[in-house]
Formats: sequence, C-alpha cells, structure tokens
Amino acid sequence: MDSELIELAAAHGVATSYRDGERRPVQVDDDVVVRVLGLLEVDASTPEARRASLAAARERAAAGRLPGTIAARTDRARPLPAPGVLVDPEGARRDVTEVPAGLEPGWYRLELGEQECTVVVAPPALSPPPRGWGWMLQLYALQSAGSWGIGDLGDLREFTAWTGGEHGAGAVLLNPLHAVTPVPPVQPSPYTPSSRRFGTPLALRVTDLDAFARADGPTRAEIEALRPEVAAGRIEHDRVWAAKRAALELLWRSEGRPEPHGVGADLEEFATYCALAERYGARWSRWPEALRRPDGPGVAAARTELAPRVAFHAWVQLQVREQLAAVRDAARDAGVRVVHDLAVGCDPEGADGWALQDVLALGVRVGAPPDAFSQQGQDWGLPPWRPDRLDATGYAAYRDLLRALLAQADGLRIDHVAGLWRLWWVPPGDGPDRGTYVHYDADVMLAVLTLEAHRTGALVIGEDLGTVEPEVTDGLAQRHVLGSSVFWFTRDLDAPGQPLLPPEQWPEESVATISTHDLPTATGFLRGEHVRVRAELGLLDDVAAEEAKATVDRLELVELLREQGLVEGEDPGEDQLVVALHALLARSRSRLVLVSPYDVVGEVRQPNLPGTVDEYPNWRLPLPVTLEELREDPRVRVVVDQLRLRRSG
Repeated sequence: MDSELIELAAAHGVATSYRDGERRPVQVDDDVVVRVLGLLEVDASTPEARRASLAAARERAAAGRLPGTIAARTDRARPLPAPGVLVDPEGARRDVTEVPAGLEPGWYRLELGEQECTVVVAPPALSPPPRGWGWMLQLYALQSAGSWGIGDLGDLREFTAWTGGEHGAGAVLLNPLHAVTPVPPVQPSPYTPSSRRFGTPLALRVTDLDAFARADGPTRAEIEALRPEVAAGRIEHDRVWAAKRAALELLWRSEGRPEPHGVGADLEEFATYCALAERYGARWSRWPEALRRPDGPGVAAARTELAPRVAFHAWVQLQVREQLAAVRDAARDAGVRVVHDLAVGCDPEGADGWALQDVLALGVRVGAPPDAFSQQGQDWGLPPWRPDRLDATGYAAYRDLLRALLAQADGLRIDHVAGLWRLWWVPPGDGPDRGTYVHYDADVMLAVLTLEAHRTGALVIGEDLGTVEPEVTDGLAQRHVLGSSVFWFTRDLDAPGQPLLPPEQWPEESVATISTHDLPTATGFLRGEHVRVRAELGLLDDVAAEEAKATVDRLELVELLREQGLVEGEDPGEDQLVVALHALLARSRSRLVLVSPYDVVGEVRQPNLPGTVDEYPNWRLPLPVTLEELREDPRVRVVVDQLRLRRSG
C-alpha cells in the first residue's frame, strides 16, 4: 500500500492494518480501503483523486481547525489553537483562550473565528458503583399467569419486587427493549431493532394500563379474550403482537382515539414510519420514492392521510414510556436498579434507518474480522454511525439515543463497547472478511456517555469481550464504566495453557457472570450441549476435536471448584456443580455479580446460538419454569443464599 493512501486513510480514521485475535498484524487490501473511504465521501479511486483528497486533508490539518465536536473535562483545562468565545447552555458568552477547568458538565458552543464547534464538558468519571449482586434477565422468556405469551413489564415489576424485597438483589440487567417494526414478521432478535430510541410494545402488560382500568366491562372482557399462550415451547412474536395490537387498538378507541399533540417531533416521526410500514411494508427502501426520507416530498401528505394510524402508534409509545418509567420507579422502591441494554445498531430498513439515514452509513454492515471463532468473520447486518456526520452534527443523534434510554433506566449496558473506539465496516456486496476498522473519536463518544449517565446517576456497563484493545479497557476503567468478566473467558493469559483465573484475581471494575446469551448455560456447558447442537446443525468442521475440548474444559472447571473447596468427591453431581459455580462467582472481586435464571434452574439450551438464524430457535425460548414456580424453586434459594453470604458489605 502506498504512503499517500495510508496517510489519507489515517486522516479519515480508516485502518490500513490491524492486529487480529492472536495479536498478529494483518494488512487490509488497498481496494477495501478505497471503497470504505468512498463511503465517507473521500475519493481515492484514482491516483489523481487520491492526491486531491490528500491535499485537502493536509490543508485542513495545517489550518489548525478543531473538529466539529470536542470533549473537555470538568477537572482540567483544554487548550485552544486560538482565542474564541465560549457559549454556555444558557446562552451566556465569555472570551476564552482555553476551555477552562471547573465548568458545569453540559453542552457548550465554541466560536473560534469563522468556525463553530460543539464542546461536550463531562466529569472525569462516574461515581463508582457499590459492590453487590443481581440478575441478568431475558425478559421475553419470563412467563407468568398474567403475561400474554411473552414476558412483559408486569412480570418485571413482580420479579424486582420479589428479588429486591426477599433477596436484597441490587440490579436486574435486561435484554434490549428496543422498538420493533409493527408489521409481521416481527423480528425476534432484540439486537436487530427497528429503533433504539423507542420501546417495544411487545413488553407492555396491557391489563396494567390506565386505559384498561378505565374501559367498560365488555371492552375489558374482549381484551382478556385475546390473551395468547406459549405454544409448543416457543414464543411466537407474530401471534403475540397480533393479540396486543388488537387489544391496544380497542383501548385507544375506548379512550376517544387521542391524537399525538405535543409528543415531540421524534415520536411523531417514529409513529409516521410505523403507519407507512403498515401500508407499504417493513422495508422503507422499497416504498414510493417520495416517502423514502422523513423530509420526502410525499411524507406530509401521507401523514395527513394516515393520521389515525400515526395517532395510534404515538399513543402506544406513550403507554410504553409510562409503563417503563413506572416499573423502574417500583424497582427503585425495592432497592433494585433496572439496567437496560443498548444494541450495537439497528435494522437498516427500520425506523431509525429511515429517520437517521443522514448520520448512518447505510449499505455498510458492521461485524467482526476473521478469527478462530469465525474464520470467515462476522456480519451483523447493522449500519454504523458515520463518524464525520456525528462530528458535524454535534453528536446529537447519539446524545438523544442515550437520553431516551436513560430516561427509563437506572443503568445502561453498552453492547460491543469497543464500538465507541472503532467498528469493523463491511462494504456493500462484500463478505465480512473484506472489511476494515473505521475509528471514532473515543474521547467524544465517552464524554457524551459519561455526561448523560452522570446527569441521571446511572450505572454503565461495557461489554468488552472478544478482541479488545488495551485502550478500551483502560478508558472504561478510568471512567468507572464496568467491564465484563465471563467465567468461561476469565483466564490467566500470561501463564502456560492460559488456565482459568481464581475469583480473587478477577478484574475489580467489572460485572462478573457465568455466561452470556450467546454462550452455553451452566448446565449446557456441563453436558456439552454447545457441542452437540452445533454438530447436529453442521456448524463444526471437527466434531471429535470439539468434544475433546469440551471434556477438558469441564475437567478444568471441576478442578478449580475443588481447589476452591466448593465441591467434594471424585465425581460431583450436576446440581452440586451448578451451586458451586454460583458460589465461585459470588467470591469474585468484581464490583457486581449477575446471575441468570437459565443457569439457576438448569436450562440446557442457550438463548441465542451465533451463526444460526432459523436453524435454532434464537430469542424464542421461554424459561422452563414460570415466574410463580421460580419464586418457589428451592434451587433459587440455595443460589441466593450463596450470593447473600458472600456479597454482603
């Protein structure tokens, strides 16, 4: 690769090389770099175009212009290249030669000659969270006598009241509760949402709504008759949404068909997308051309024509918003923090893809480069933020996303938190092995996150598993954002054979768990289910080698438990091992320990099997016990006793 292309790529944050999971250097193909630069509207297609683009980049650098958005900290000054005027959030102006220390956290504007830029002033770190324990819960999987074929916010209210009041649990981490596109087929994966800014009506407890309480007897009876059941051990998202939509439409009509006055431009836009999706289908790129942008020439007329449907979907989102806030407040009363999960991205054909297309790199899919786990790389099918557009718009879309989630939660987990530093971009038409990393301004991304979490007092968790650069781990720790320590992966990387670490050596600034939704459950691991099911589906090249590795891994686990004095005998039973695993987890020095009902009650199947779509019932598996049964299950009491004994104080 020639030096001019390397310099041009570096000026725009496009990697020309990287280190793989084994820390070996990998060179990115020239044409991949050229294509990704083109996606950022940087022409490097010919030698002449490359030189012209590089000359422009050098000119900007020589001019000493600041980026469109910069980060500053409350505890120290940030020098400026020239004197300017700083405008605070209330509009007060002051002449400055630096962004001074001691400012109140907030959003400022800097006038620097002919340039204006946004200044994000954030505290250096969040308050360290207290030592404690809680649950990680796939809410959709939690069934009860009151839920409609899928776990809902009524179940969450009961769960938090129970575990906070009886057990002293301090947190419940949920799967993403982002909005779905309200037409079938409903996307079952919570990590491929239509919108990350709004909530899923699938989680509503319809019979808990104020509108239900106000409805007359016949209407309530009609709604109760719509209640679906779990069929054949699978959650049927389409059937659940059909029932809840019908019930919500009955309630909306019984309320007098309220219109969305004063709900805000974003909600009106989202409701417009939903109404258009009902008429034209879930893929906005196939809508009439005049409707393919929120500001398209046909959208205003369509909104007027579809006004009743726009009003309905806006009203539904208000119910979601109110119920999420009510459940959070009830959990607080029980001493439990509700922690929401922020997915990496959104469905490119969904509501956010339509509304935010000017700040998303549509056509690009994010994923991961080839590694030992996935030799062809991973394609997650999600469009990334465009770093140049975020910078130019003051990170408003990212800020508004965080605000929307933190308005209804006491904490936030950032899936693939390394994406605040860089994301693996796969150009249109290529496979995930033909991509490269695009870098973001991590200082600004972290400043926005720290500022918005500070404003609400939220706990923040970063999912930093997999190939993560040291600056990610260090950046999270400096800001008291907890990392992730998963038992199967927490190893001594410097020792021969990389053995499992004992719990007293686990990272302190982290959340400790046995597994994740993408990994085997405790019982599944002990039985080798993760090997069996992948072999059955033809996902393994060498089944015998995987079986042998699973056997060795199990023996290593048992040996660590024996060294810790948590199991006895030559061949401890499965139930004993599951309890011992949780006792080991409770001994962790990590600030927060989270346990999963899947592990506690012996579920063999994992919620999601990476590398599959319809071959495995991803995101459709209910817990094998109901909420009522879970509350009486002796296995829960045994595990909770271990946690309370070792995590108190």
